[in-house]
Amino acid sequence: MAIKGKQPHFILFPLMAQGHMIPIMDIATMLSERGVASTILTTPHNAARFHRRSTQSSSLSNNIHILNIEFPCVEAGLPRGCENLDMLPSSDDVMKFFKAAAMMKDHIEHLLRRLKPSPTCLISDMWFPWTTDLALKLRIPRLVFYGTSCFSLLCMHILGISDDFHAMASDSDYFVVPGLPDRIEVTKAHFKATFDQLTPEWTRMWDELREAEANAFGTVSNSFDELETHYIEGYRKAKGNNVWCIGPVSLCNKEDSDKALMELGLGLEASKKPFIWVIRNASDELQTWLLEEKFRERNNGRGLLIHGWSPQVLILSHRSIGGFLTHCGWNSTLEGITAGVPMMTWPLSAEQFFNERLIVNVIKVGVRVGVEVPAMFLERENDVVKSEEIRRGVEVLMDEGEEGRERRERAREMGEMAKRAVEEGGSSHRNMAALIQDVVVQQSMLADDQENA
Repeated sequence: MAIKGKQPHFILFPLMAQGHMIPIMDIATMLSERGVASTILTTPHNAARFHRRSTQSSSLSNNIHILNIEFPCVEAGLPRGCENLDMLPSSDDVMKFFKAAAMMKDHIEHLLRRLKPSPTCLISDMWFPWTTDLALKLRIPRLVFYGTSCFSLLCMHILGISDDFHAMASDSDYFVVPGLPDRIEVTKAHFKATFDQLTPEWTRMWDELREAEANAFGTVSNSFDELETHYIEGYRKAKGNNVWCIGPVSLCNKEDSDKALMELGLGLEASKKPFIWVIRNASDELQTWLLEEKFRERNNGRGLLIHGWSPQVLILSHRSIGGFLTHCGWNSTLEGITAGVPMMTWPLSAEQFFNERLIVNVIKVGVRVGVEVPAMFLERENDVVKSEEIRRGVEVLMDEGEEGRERRERAREMGEMAKRAVEEGGSSHRNMAALIQDVVVQQSMLADDQENA
């Protein structure tokens, strides 16, 4: 896409968690391919996870920059150096982590005001609602990044405002989500799994998220139009906001070396926990990295490396793969869809139960294991999925009859649609161009309003 005039400069601010950071780096790569400069805001500990990707291609690295911000973990009551969600001592500390992030607001504003070239927009994670006000002060549009499907977002929005749903006494009774083109049934337990704990503090947090989204310029989604057409439009209407679907963003990784996920090793190291990392058929690049970084020595006594592992994206793309057991996190779900393989669904928490409904009931490329209770609610032995249910799920998924063949064909077709979406002329390719253009126009209007004020 040819860009006239000043080069746009996008600021990207992901939640410091692996599943949120990876797609943001992919978005930066996609922007760079279109001549757009981007600066990723992160903390010193997390910066290493971005630097390798940003420097792999000299043609892209000039357009991607990393800006380190000190994370006030100690001031928020967290251990020193606790800069990523996978480093939290306990799930009870999540709110402290969000408070620490909010404490960076003034410092980030100071840095962005001095940044050259000046920012064109801010794409920030949904968990940073305070960045809407920050963007307004800087006179630039803020776009919310959601790391899940529009289907899940729409379901949660509808249920969140449904009095009938909240009046239900039982957590296990099924409820039909109203106003959807497909019959979708969920329980209150599935909905509660997206909220961690429904304390007054969390309730206030969700109110802040909704208000910040309403005042933002729009939403960036790691999805594609053909995957959930009606639900993208439904979410757009429900929220009354712009939605740009530009995924699957992981398809910007055209080389196997990009998929080798050295970030996995860095993430294991960052966890400060004992680990075994199994690596199969390590590439020359990965072996060189392990040696140069002295990874084995750095983690001696805590981490054990065993050669024999391959990364998930590459495994799924192999023609011998007949199915994929997934916890229904959105990144993994998209990887399964992109690979064109049928899935067996085993959701654990968060919005994963809604993603399961998309896989099984909407695009019909999956089979449920039969999980009914979110992992956080497991209290009894009866809640655990039994081996018999797993056996049944595998047999149905791998069925060679008509139903199995149709499921595999739908999965294959969906994978082809995903790839076409990001190719030149595809829906996500066009949406990315529209996103850049819309942001440039909006920022210009905000700048003009400031001059005329």
